Amino acid sequence: MSDAHGEPTCSRAGCRAPAHWRIDWRNPRIHAADRIKSWVACDEHRDYLKEFLAARDFPVAVHPLESDTDAEAVAG
Repeated sequence: MSDAHGEPTCSRAGCRAPAHWRIDWRNPRIHAADRIKSWVACDEHRDYLKEFLAARDFPVAVHPLESDTDAEAVAG
């Protein structure tokens, strides 16, 4: 998700804060091993979103959101 200026915003419902983290995950029950989905998170919601996914036994990894390429991959 992006704001009006194209900056990524947090994937947490109702949050419009700038994203600083990329959370990569997949649902192994429906996604092949090479299918990775990504959410972005602000500092406040990074752990919340990570734990939400981990509680469902989804493989999850958190990385700093470092580049425009990261943001485009999430938005695309």
